[in-house]
Amino acid sequence: MAAHAVAGRSAPPVPELDAADVERWRAGGGPLIELLGLARARLGGLAAVRIGPEPTVLVTGPEAVQHVLARHPDGYVKRSHRARLLIGDGLLAATGDAWKRQRRLLQSQFTGTGMRRYERRIAAAARTTAERWAGYARSGEVFDVGEEMRRFALDTIWRALTGHPLDDGTAHELTAVAAVVAALPSLPADGVEARGQVAADLARIDAVARRAVAAARDRQEGPEGPGLLQVLVDASASYPEYTDRLLRDELVTLLVAGHETTATTLTWLYLLLDRHPAAREEALAAGPEGSPERREAVQALVGETLRLYPSAWILPRHAAAADTLAGYRVPAGTDLLVCPYLTHRDPELWPDPERFDPRRFTTPGGRPSRQGAYLPFGMGPRACLGTQFALRESTAVLELLLPRHVPVFDSVPPGAAYGLTVRPDGPAPARLAPSPHGRPA
Repeated sequence: MAAHAVAGRSAPPVPELDAADVERWRAGGGPLIELLGLARARLGGLAAVRIGPEPTVLVTGPEAVQHVLARHPDGYVKRSHRARLLIGDGLLAATGDAWKRQRRLLQSQFTGTGMRRYERRIAAAARTTAERWAGYARSGEVFDVGEEMRRFALDTIWRALTGHPLDDGTAHELTAVAAVVAALPSLPADGVEARGQVAADLARIDAVARRAVAAARDRQEGPEGPGLLQVLVDASASYPEYTDRLLRDELVTLLVAGHETTATTLTWLYLLLDRHPAAREEALAAGPEGSPERREAVQALVGETLRLYPSAWILPRHAAAADTLAGYRVPAGTDLLVCPYLTHRDPELWPDPERFDPRRFTTPGGRPSRQGAYLPFGMGPRACLGTQFALRESTAVLELLLPRHVPVFDSVPPGAAYGLTVRPDGPAPARLAPSPHGRPA
C-alpha cells in the first residue's frame, strides 16, 4: 500500500454528494439504499456520502470494486460484522490470522471432493420439500413460500453440518436465527442493550448449538454420516482455539450463511416468476427433465435473481492505509461501502437493469465480462465460501418444484427490507396450482 499512499496525497478527494441531498434523505426517513442510489446516480462508481461526521465512500464501479475486494484486500479490511451479536467469532466476523486459520480449515469442505460429499444430502432435502409441496397441492393449504424456502435451506445445511435431517423440534428452535437476523438493523448500538433485546432467541440458538457440538464430540453420527461439525470438532485436537464457544460461533455462522441467503434468493425467485411467468416457461422448455439444457436454464433463473437481489448486497470495508482509488484520494481510516446491489443495477453495465431477464445468463454477451460487474457472493479472498453449495441446492430444489407446481399468491410483500440480506418485506402466502409441464411429485 506504500506506493498507493504516496500517490494518494496528490490525487483529488472522492466527489461528495451535496449536503442538501443528505438532509432531504434524512427528513424523508427512507432506507440507506435510497441515499446510496442517489449518490451513484449523481456521482458515478465512486462517491462520498456524509452519513456520519466523516465521509463514507460508496464503491460501485467494477474496477474500483475489484481494487478494494480482490487486488488489495489487506488494505481494505473488515473491522467487524453487523451480525457479530449472533455469530460471535465465526468465520464471517473473524479477522487477521484467526480468519486465515478458520478459512483454511473450511475451504476444502466447499470445493471439489468436499462438495461431492454433500450431493446426496442436498438431494434428500430437496425431495423432502417436494413431498411437502405435493401435500399442499393435494390439500389446497395456504402456506408461506418464504417460510418453505427457509425450511428447505435450513434442512439442507443442517444435514451438511450434522448428518441428520432437520426434525420439527430443531426447526422450531432455529426460527430464532431468522428472528435475530430480522431484528439486527433495529437493535440499539450499545452491545449489552442489543443483546438483552434478543436474549431469549440467542438462548434458544445456544441450546441447539450445545447439543449439536456435544453429539459431535461423542461421535454420534447421523444417518447420513458425519457432518461438517465433526470436522470442526476434530480440529479442536490440533487447534486449541477451537473451544466450545468458537465451535458454537462457527456452527451458527454456517447456519446463518448457509440458509438465510439461499432462502431469500429462492423466495425472490418465486415472486419474480409470479410477475414474469414466461421466464419459467422458457426454462422448462429449454430441455427435458434432468437434461443439462434445463439445468443451465434453471441456473440462469437463479443467476438473474441474484443480480437483482445479491446475497451480499452491501460489503463494508475500512481503509487501513491511504490509497488512490479510481484516481481519487482515500485517506487512511476511511469507511467504504462496496454495494453489489447498485453495481448490478448500473445501466452502463446491465441494459434495462430493473428488468428480470434470465437470458442475460444464457445468451453470449448477455452479461458484462468486466471483473467486478457481477458479485452476488462478494469477490476476492473474503468471497462467500459456500457459493457452490448455495447454487447447487437452489438448482436441486427448483428442478423438482418448477415442473410440478405454480404458487398462486394471495398477496405479495410490498417491497424489500435491507438488513443483513435484502429480503421481501413481508409474508408471501400462496396456494399451489398444478403445472402442465410435470407429473405429480
